[in-house]
Amino acid sequence: MKKFILFLGLNDKDSKQQEITTVNAYKVLMNYLDGATITDATGFYRHEDGALVVEKSLKIEVLDFDGSFDLRRTVADLKKLFNQESIAVQTEFVSSELL
Repeated sequence: MKKFILFLGLNDKDSKQQEITTVNAYKVLMNYLDGATITDATGFYRHEDGALVVEKSLKIEVLDFDGSFDLRRTVADLKKLFNQESIAVQTEFVSSELL
């Protein structure tokens, strides 16, 4: 099965500040996704002008048990909900046994 890992920065793309609290970000994700594991993280990147930005980020892991997870729609929706320029995505193939 596939496991998708989404890296969601919490700074607003326009204000460059965190506009949605981390707690509220969890609530938005819990209302949007059917299931996931979310880990708090800190991300950083350098703008073209050389300015270094450090931001609170969430690592969202989704297991696609039945192949129905729509990655493109999810990323597009989350970009709108959190006003993001982009969301980094990593895809892994994993084996899992339900015990």
